[in-house]
Amino acid sequence: MWEQRSFQGDHEGKGSLFLVPTPIGNLDDITYRALNVLKNVDVLAAEDTRHTMKLCSHFDIHAPLFSYHEHNKKTSGAKLIAELEGGKNVALVTDAGTPGISDPGADLAAACIAHEIPVVPLPGANAAISGLIASGLSTDHFLFYGFLSRVKKERSQALQALGTFPYTIIFYESPFRVKDTLKDLLGTLGNRHIALSRELTKRYETIVRGTISDVLDFLSNGEVPRGEFCLIVEGSSESEAHEQTLWWSSLAVQEHVDHYICEKQLSVKEAIKQVALDRAQPKRDIYRIYHQIEK
Repeated sequence: MWEQRSFQGDHEGKGSLFLVPTPIGNLDDITYRALNVLKNVDVLAAEDTRHTMKLCSHFDIHAPLFSYHEHNKKTSGAKLIAELEGGKNVALVTDAGTPGISDPGADLAAACIAHEIPVVPLPGANAAISGLIASGLSTDHFLFYGFLSRVKKERSQALQALGTFPYTIIFYESPFRVKDTLKDLLGTLGNRHIALSRELTKRYETIVRGTISDVLDFLSNGEVPRGEFCLIVEGSSESEAHEQTLWWSSLAVQEHVDHYICEKQLSVKEAIKQVALDRAQPKRDIYRIYHQIEK
């Protein structure tokens, strides 16, 4: 057990790691406290130093920049820990938003805690929360999931596990995969209400609200815009959760596969994969039964 008192004591000569959110688009969203920390730390660790240099230039920040990202986090993390152990204060920023959310900042924070180095969080910009509060969907309880796997099987398994989750779910997605993700959501979760946002806080901020099929139609009628998307998805209703748990129990395997083909517009191959996941059976067994192949 270790009790951190962020602003009391000298922490045995160690410095502190400050997790500093930066604007997700509109530079006016930076806080006075964030600027004060960034201008007074000994080291500024950044996901992309070129990107952060623009922020520093705009706000007249002159702290030495240090690269820390997914591909160098082990070596850079060790160097930053050494600086902190030596008494230097370090601010960590991501390209936009709050460090530690869907980026390696969480690993650096964990390493500092293991060394009993204070980790001081600052409040600030975050795309997930901004998208959620503008969605019109329930904010009483919610799950931040972040990015789904790029591997189709892993994506399918994750969405199956979320199928009966009763609360609002927040996803991040790239413009290159957003249509496929929406199709996967539609096929697995059904045609729920959703809010799709992009360019939050910027000049071309856009929020599309409707059912998943509505949003798919919207994206299909024009070029998919650039920039990462924030998807806010309605949670499962109690009746829907019960139905998703039990709906296929009375169906034969052939009927189960045909349901996904006819109702969800999946290919035979995709439908067999989904039935195998539903029934926790090997895919080859479902294939054999569906195509009436003798052992």
